[in-house]
Amino acid sequence: MNELRTTNHELRTLCLCDCGLADYRKVLDQQHQLWEERHLGKIPNTVLIAEHPPVITLGARQSANKLLVSREELAKRGIDVVDIRRGGGITAHNPGQLVFYPILHLPQLGLGISEYIRELEAIGIELLAQLGVNAQRQKGFPGLWVENNRQSRKIASIGVRVSKGVTYHGMAINIHNDLSIFDSLVPCGLDGVQMTSALKETGQEQSMVEVKNKLKTLLCAHFGKTKDR
Repeated sequence: MNELRTTNHELRTLCLCDCGLADYRKVLDQQHQLWEERHLGKIPNTVLIAEHPPVITLGARQSANKLLVSREELAKRGIDVVDIRRGGGITAHNPGQLVFYPILHLPQLGLGISEYIRELEAIGIELLAQLGVNAQRQKGFPGLWVENNRQSRKIASIGVRVSKGVTYHGMAINIHNDLSIFDSLVPCGLDGVQMTSALKETGQEQSMVEVKNKLKTLLCAHFGKTKDR
């Protein structure tokens, strides 16, 4: 059995990797490799940051996986469909949506799973506030919501998996992506959910480079010292 030994300096090191616009399946394979290396103590805590070509992902909770269009039709539209083992239900990714995948050793950070989820939500709330969006939690529904005129719209989704104390999968925040992709599914299996984005809420186009830089600063503040690669 491998014992993970880490100095205090290594404990607070966070490696950030910007994958750019990257195929979802390739990033998923990368997460699995990094999870193994983090579990064995070969790498520090790491976060992958990405945008994805159009893809719909289905979570481990089958009752929350509600496709409204056949896989064949989605393939014709150039939308990939991937079955994965993470928490949460069905969701979608496409360019203009910011996605980040923390590969973190939770026990060394002193975090339980619920606390970790709240940290992700806090990062999203702080990031969106900097973009002029007042996002909030909803009890019992991981992710972030925007409420106006007594209507709640979902702006960020969370789906994580933790194995042997190490996290993978993560959080997706709608910045200026095409929201019509969500018309092909029931987001997170919740009937009647409307999706929104920072662009839709503010009417202002955001530079993804600048948004990523803001995210990196927040990741550093929440999870440790930062090292880009």
